[in-house]
Amino acid sequence: MQSPSIKSVLSKLITLTGERETHSLEISLAQTLFDLVAPGAVVIYRALNIEQHIFSATLIDGAPFQEIIPRPLLHALEKCIKSGNACEYQDEGQALVMLYPLKSSKNEPVAVVAIQSPEHESQFREVTGMLLQIYQNFMELMNDNERDTLTGLLNRKTFERKIGKVITRIQHLSNREEDHGEHKQFFAIFDIDHFKNVNDQYGHLVGDEVLLRFSQLMTLNLRDKDLLFRFGGEEFVGVFECRNIDEMKMVLERFRGKIEVFPFPQVGQVTISTGFTEISGYDVSSQIIDRADVSLYYAKNHGRNQVSNYEELVEAGLLQENKIEGDIELF
Repeated sequence: MQSPSIKSVLSKLITLTGERETHSLEISLAQTLFDLVAPGAVVIYRALNIEQHIFSATLIDGAPFQEIIPRPLLHALEKCIKSGNACEYQDEGQALVMLYPLKSSKNEPVAVVAIQSPEHESQFREVTGMLLQIYQNFMELMNDNERDTLTGLLNRKTFERKIGKVITRIQHLSNREEDHGEHKQFFAIFDIDHFKNVNDQYGHLVGDEVLLRFSQLMTLNLRDKDLLFRFGGEEFVGVFECRNIDEMKMVLERFRGKIEVFPFPQVGQVTISTGFTEISGYDVSSQIIDRADVSLYYAKNHGRNQVSNYEELVEAGLLQENKIEGDIELF
């Protein structure tokens, strides 16, 4: 096998670094490895739950496939994830499979690229290693651009792109004739009650510590599939998938209760008010924010430390349906 040409490598790198979504970037990486290294197969194994030995597998064309992962391969994948280092595995056909960990923005292994090749020579291992390092560096740059510096949550710029994809998906599902009982999408705004008093009484350093702890509690207590953002200041929002309003309210109430009993350093008890709304396929981001914002202010004006839903408030006659369109100012 001949080494890939410089032109071929640069062409693949241009394609790879043109991606802006993590999943698409992984698929592009796998396709690039397949084209450059010419292995027998390239599969991405994403760790869903290490403790329960659950991985999802994706082929280079991006189509997920169902397979029972052989126990020796499962052990090799877990070793690769836990060690964060490349590993070798020999499959049932005696072909050598190289396993390379893919790491998150926090430098934690979250997936494994498996490259199967009966002629996985040292020169191709070197090319693969360098390509994976370029991928990892690009991932870190992309995550730095998408995330808030203080909290590590997604930032407001990223929200506009993410919410657009959510709305497009809702439109696609609503256009299908058959009803598969898909879950609904919701948008919530979280506001730390009397946060200005925290800054005034304890100073901005302690205020930043409260914001950091709050964001950590969001990550720990809300679900992995929930999209969590910091808009700036004490403004936090989330996009959630639930069966109905009642389930969404249960998720938010559970989180509200976690915050209420958490001992924030120096400050003690902190509470939050939350407003949320269902996302439709006819929405634009400003309308979604506006509805959740209105319900948030209802919660804050009626005792704080509670969760309010826009649609329920309108149905109960406690709010007039908001028809405002265009940009609005949060808080």
